Parts: sequence; C-alpha cells; structure tokens
Amino acid sequence: MLRLFNINNDTLKEHKPPEDQIKQAVAKAAWIDAHEPSDDERSQLQAFLHATLPEADDVEEIESSARYFTDSTGIHVRSLFLAQSEGRHSTATVAFILQNDRLITLREGELADFRLLRMRIRRGQVRVDSPQELLVIMFEQKVENLADALEDIHRKLEEVSYLVLEEIDSDLEDAIDRLAKLEDSNGKVRLCLMDTQRSISFLQRHLRSYPELQETAREIMRDVDTLMSHTTFLFDKINFLMDSTQGFINIAQNKIIKIFSIAAVVFLPPTLVASIYGMNFKYMPELDIAYAYPVAIGAMFLAGIAPYWFFKRKGWL
Repeated sequence: MLRLFNINNDTLKEHKPPEDQIKQAVAKAAWIDAHEPSDDERSQLQAFLHATLPEADDVEEIESSARYFTDSTGIHVRSLFLAQSEGRHSTATVAFILQNDRLITLREGELADFRLLRMRIRRGQVRVDSPQELLVIMFEQKVENLADALEDIHRKLEEVSYLVLEEIDSDLEDAIDRLAKLEDSNGKVRLCLMDTQRSISFLQRHLRSYPELQETAREIMRDVDTLMSHTTFLFDKINFLMDSTQGFINIAQNKIIKIFSIAAVVFLPPTLVASIYGMNFKYMPELDIAYAYPVAIGAMFLAGIAPYWFFKRKGWL
C-alpha cells in the first residue's frame, strides 16, 4: 500500500489521489510511505526512482555498510522500530531513502510509530518544511515512543516486584514468566535505542547544511543516552527480582525437603524396633511375655517422640 503526503504551508498533509493520477501524485509527494507494497507498487516506485528497492532480506542485514550508505538514489537509513504482536514486543526494520525533495519509507507490518504519526498528520500537528526535517521528526517520535515503552515496562516490573516481595502465597512461577517477558522487551527497546544512536550519528554527518536539524539530532542523542541508562537500571532490577524469586522457590523447596528429612529421622527408631520384633526366630524371650505386644508398641512410640523432642529443643523445627 502506498500512502502519499505533501507539505502545504509548512504542514504535512495526506494526499489520496484518484487511480488515474497516482503517477503524478507520486512525483509530487514529499513523503511516500510504502507499507507492504504489492509487486505493481514496487515496480512503479522502482521505475520512478530508477533504482531497485531493497527486499526484506536486504533490509534485515546488520552490517553497518548495508544499513547506512549513500548512492545516486539518495541517503539510505535502515532502522529498527519497536513492534508489538500477541502481547509481546518484537522489532521491525524500516528502510528510509532520503532525497532532496522527498522521503521514501519501505516497511513490513503495522508499527505504532507510523500509526501515531498519521494520526498527528490528520490533526494537522506535524509541521515540517522539508523531507529532511520530517525524517528527523520521525526519529524524535521514535525515541519518545521508546521512552513510553520503558515506562510501561517499569510499571509492570513494579507489579511483579510487589508480587514477589510483598504478596503472601504468590505464584512465583508466574512471576518468573512475567520477568522473562519484561527482560525480553527491555532488551528489544535497548536494541532499538542502540540502532537509533547509529542512525542519528549517520544523519548528522549528511545533514551538516541544516543547523536546526543538527541541534535537534543532538537533543535526540542526549535523550537516547538517558534512556540507555534507564534500560540498564531495568536490567539490574529484573535480575534482582529473578534471583529473589528463584531464592524464594529454593527456600520453599528446602522446607519440603526438611519435612521429609525430619519425618524419615522420626520414623527410623520405631522402624528399627518393629524390625527387631518382626524377625521370625524360634526363640525370642519377649514372645512369652503377656504384655509384650503393648510394650513393643510403646517402645516404638517413645522411639519416635524422642528424636522429635530433641529436634524441637535444639530449635531445628
């Protein structure tokens, strides 16, 4: 799907031309958003750019030379964005092609950053005067959304913290599962922040003729540094809670093992007495005693009480 946007009076507006005017509208658009483009749409863009658009496998390459470069088509940046599906965070790469008079984005999947940007555009809240400024604004909004994601992770982490450290008879296995998901989300946010650092650093080198954008880029870099520190704090807290949860699980398991160990020791002496009088020898003195049976029962009872009383007096129970 191709979405076309124009800059009118320093404000970004979406343009929906009729089918017979698509080619003219593409040529005049300041921003062409290619969201999961069809083969016909890809061919149309490639003919317009006189260049081959990157395939999905090319976009996902991690080498710096494949993610940040310039050629006759324009300035190329391929950046990771945070995505969410089925309650879990993931990452998706967006390919940016910046030219003098237009910006082209190529992406797969629906991203909250682009959905939010379209909503702001419909409200007339995106004021730009060039595709270069639009690209920087996209990264600025990306960092803001990553900050929101970290706040959400921190809020969920506080809930798990209360579950582990305060709540009695809490489900610790569920806490471990939630902590693992939060650690994974925090790692993906950090990965997007690191990628943003590289992207902004690359853009700063190629937008030297735009001093205002340079200052905005520096502010984005400062925000990214702050958020990177916050992800480190979250990693430390997640690890602490993970260790605490595993410790509480080990303590609970040790209590169970302790009960079985004490039960084994308590029943060992009575078992010994019962074993002695359960032997089938022909001559056993106690067999002729009238009260031998209750005496044996009493001996087994006392043999069981004695170790329990000893453990209790020592404070082992």
